[in-house]
Amino acid sequence: MCGLAGIVGRVGEANRAALRRMTDAMAHRGPDGDGLWMGPADARGWGLMLGHRRLSILDLSTAASQPMVDPQRGDVAVLNGEIYNYVDIRGSLEAQGHTLWSTGDTAAMLRLLSLRGFDAVRELRGMFAIALWDPRRCELLLARDALGIKPLYFARNPDPAGEWSFAFASEVRALLRSGLLHKPRLRSSAVASVVWNGFTVAPETIIEGIESLLPGEMRVYAQDGGERQRKRYWTQAELPRSGSATDEDVSLALENSVRRHLASDVPLGVFLSGGVDSSAVTNVAKRVSRDPVHSFTLAFTEQERNEGDIARAVSKAIGTQHHEIVLRQEDFLDRLDEAVGSLDQPSFDGLNSFFMSQAVAQAGFKVALVGSGGDEMFGGYTSFRDLPAMAAWSRRLGFMPEGLRNMAARSFAAWKAPADGPFPPQTRWAKLPTMVAARDDRLALYQCAYALFLPETHRRLLSAASDGLGDGYIGLPSEMVALLREETSGRTDLASIAALEQRLFLGERLLRDADSTSMAASIEMRLPLVDQQLLETVAAVPDDTRFHPVRSKAMLRRAGLRGLDPALFDRPKTGFELPFDHWLRGALGAEVDAVLTDRNLMASVGLSPQGVADLWQAYRSGAPGLYWTRIWCLYALAVWARRQGLSMELAP
Repeated sequence: MCGLAGIVGRVGEANRAALRRMTDAMAHRGPDGDGLWMGPADARGWGLMLGHRRLSILDLSTAASQPMVDPQRGDVAVLNGEIYNYVDIRGSLEAQGHTLWSTGDTAAMLRLLSLRGFDAVRELRGMFAIALWDPRRCELLLARDALGIKPLYFARNPDPAGEWSFAFASEVRALLRSGLLHKPRLRSSAVASVVWNGFTVAPETIIEGIESLLPGEMRVYAQDGGERQRKRYWTQAELPRSGSATDEDVSLALENSVRRHLASDVPLGVFLSGGVDSSAVTNVAKRVSRDPVHSFTLAFTEQERNEGDIARAVSKAIGTQHHEIVLRQEDFLDRLDEAVGSLDQPSFDGLNSFFMSQAVAQAGFKVALVGSGGDEMFGGYTSFRDLPAMAAWSRRLGFMPEGLRNMAARSFAAWKAPADGPFPPQTRWAKLPTMVAARDDRLALYQCAYALFLPETHRRLLSAASDGLGDGYIGLPSEMVALLREETSGRTDLASIAALEQRLFLGERLLRDADSTSMAASIEMRLPLVDQQLLETVAAVPDDTRFHPVRSKAMLRRAGLRGLDPALFDRPKTGFELPFDHWLRGALGAEVDAVLTDRNLMASVGLSPQGVADLWQAYRSGAPGLYWTRIWCLYALAVWARRQGLSMELAP
């Protein structure tokens, strides 16, 4: 796990300094080494420059330093992440007579793509973002892993007479620090997305002019930065729509995934919350690992969110060496600025991973396995129960005139979620009229169900950020809408929801936040349940085996919890969350109040000062159906923008 950066432009000191600023901004991603490479210039003095920060995990020697040049073929690469099938790739190459100069994964990846061409990226399994220069064709490849675990961002120079044409990096903040974007500002549609979803959605980022590669996407550029090719080498549309995979197939795929994710030349731990997902990963890791398994749990003094006792019991049953970290409200407040500063883009999530990663790093570990991905793959969320029911009712009521159907929905919503005060409850029952209007459009239903606010409340909270949203806005960029409709076409309701959860809730929220917050502690976070081969196996399982009973994750229990007492997990599902609601009504409330009542700050980020102030007051007054996530997303957006010195106005 590292940080990469690059610039296509004039090969000289000015761009070299900009590249150095980018790599320096990502020092936390790679404290073990850094390097720059400047390629040959063309007739007008333009070429490619690459930079890298290294976190040494595999092959700790200097032979694995980056940017890495193939000593025989001259190709150059920088890699962020891990290629988990690198041993197989190495074996295949050696069988063909090739000798590699490093025992790590980067050398195997570099030689494979050099020999087979850029399309061989399809053969890579892992979490990765890659930039690779082919000197024979004078072409640059950028590619991102199939499931979008590792990020990769890029920016184009709008000035055709400028000294650079194209720049890219592992973090949005690195591109900001480059100095190449002379007048950066917040993107209005991304601000609207944060208020809708709690996070931005690719290919947009929070900064105007910076975009994200999509998961499973590769792009090829010429030496002058011109785009030569752009395609998705893998999408969820390729997943089987039916199949006959069995429990045994899934168990084997899970075991293989965990075994690959354990490959490391440095100490490795596991995040254990005590839930089904993290317990399954820990249990399988203990079964296949030759080394002792160290587990880590974040506990709280507030008992309503504390899972310390449960995690200890699970750890004892599995047989791990357990570490418990207690996070108190005063500890959180002391490090709040640092924690929020670890986010690469505004989000209402991620801080739990920040504190856990810090504790793991302090214990002397550099790699941590986590259980994220089980709910999305095996149907653990309430969306798997609620949305198919809503779609079915919409189909049954299709005979009713639209006006009558909508009136009935409004009346039922008013009965189930009565408005009391300036804001109605921001709950799924209150969203019923909007969801009924969506009919059986599964994407619209999903986005409405997950929206932090009712559509009318969403617009009430926005000022300048509402410009250009238009009718039918569902919180997503048009390119993502098209992708999701393609990936869910022809699938069952449950399989469609799984695809949406994987692509949005997991891919655009959990994975991105976990990457930036764990890397802030120089920790490589690995996710055995977010694995392409495992997903392809599970997608071939019939729905009635994969998902039922809905929300139980019974298939994951059978595959991952063998040998453990089922009573350990016979309790209501809880997420791995900090006790924000308790803290917001305590000492944390003063900090949040100072931000949300700052009218100039709210206006600068495109929000309505009065709307935000009214919402905050309603929350503090105990308004029903107004959860802490609604408050925290606005706070996180404003504080992130203030920290970066950004607004929706052009910088002077």
